[in-house]
Amino acid sequence: MAQVISSEEFNNLVQNTEGIAVVDFFATWCGPCKMLAPVFQEVANDLEGKADFYKIDIDASLDIARQFSVSTVPTVIVFRNGEPIERLVGFMPKENLLSKIKEYI
Repeated sequence: MAQVISSEEFNNLVQNTEGIAVVDFFATWCGPCKMLAPVFQEVANDLEGKADFYKIDIDASLDIARQFSVSTVPTVIVFRNGEPIERLVGFMPKENLLSKIKEYI
């Protein structure tokens, strides 16, 4: 299950952690973000135990969005051992998102 995290939690849960973490950068006012939300949740459920899934509200955590140059939402960034290794911008169907993330698991 994907959980919404704060800037403070980001450091502990994503940057200072080993393994794969997938982060959905979103905004509450963003239409495509609302379309991606259930897809992201389904992928998180499908890959439970293989990767950690988090969501960051860019308006509430602007510092993290800027740190990773997120200028378009939704943006999904895959992290390995705290380092970004893949950036996926915009809405995508479940099969595409699942396939991209599985490349790193």
